[in-house]
Amino acid sequence: MITTIVCKELKILFASSLAWIFLALMQLVLAWVFLERLHTFLAIQTQLTQLVNPPGITEVIVAPVFSVASIAFLMITPILSMRMLAEERRNHTLVMLISAPVSIAAIVLGKFAALMVFFLLALLLILVLSSSLLVGGTLDFGLLCSNVLGLTLLAACFASLGLYLSSLFSHPALAALSSMGVLLFLWLLDIVALDVVAHSVRYLSIFQHFENFNLGLIDTFSLAFCLLFVVAFLALTMRQLDRERLHG
Repeated sequence: MITTIVCKELKILFASSLAWIFLALMQLVLAWVFLERLHTFLAIQTQLTQLVNPPGITEVIVAPVFSVASIAFLMITPILSMRMLAEERRNHTLVMLISAPVSIAAIVLGKFAALMVFFLLALLLILVLSSSLLVGGTLDFGLLCSNVLGLTLLAACFASLGLYLSSLFSHPALAALSSMGVLLFLWLLDIVALDVVAHSVRYLSIFQHFENFNLGLIDTFSLAFCLLFVVAFLALTMRQLDRERLHG
């Protein structure tokens, strides 16, 4: 049943031009960042050879591309997630969906999986872009895998949060604005934290944990935080829909 919901959501998503426009714009921006970093690396390559442990092309080119991709994911998540439940509620199809002989868990996980398929497709395009560097150099596959894992977890956090907020509203625009507001708040937690107290608050920001992966640091705390974040918001979404099913 989850597979049926995933296929239905993906068919709706890719039947519109919005998903294709997002993928094209994201690839255009990331390609521009990629080429700019490549130009910078070639310009300073002579100076880098004089260092004891010079950074390689993965640190100078690939890691910044993944960092920019995390911001791109933040910007598009509210628009993608708003239609998952809020639009169904506005079109009066959510009542039929949750009253159908399908478990609430299957509905939520199916919609979440559809969002993740889109993000994984975007991630695949980033990997293809990064792999082009193998033509003239070598990649640090450890750092690359760390970035892939980090961006996947970040996308999962965005998707689960956006899905939950979409379940609270009957208007897609309100769901999108609330998702954008919360995600920007979590991003600002990472930017403005300077003193000791604020530094501890930074750990509530999923971007802080992504930075660890972006630097090649796969620590269990960041991994557990992201997984718990995803599970918590998926559980909240299921509870919200279950409440609607019980109260009609």
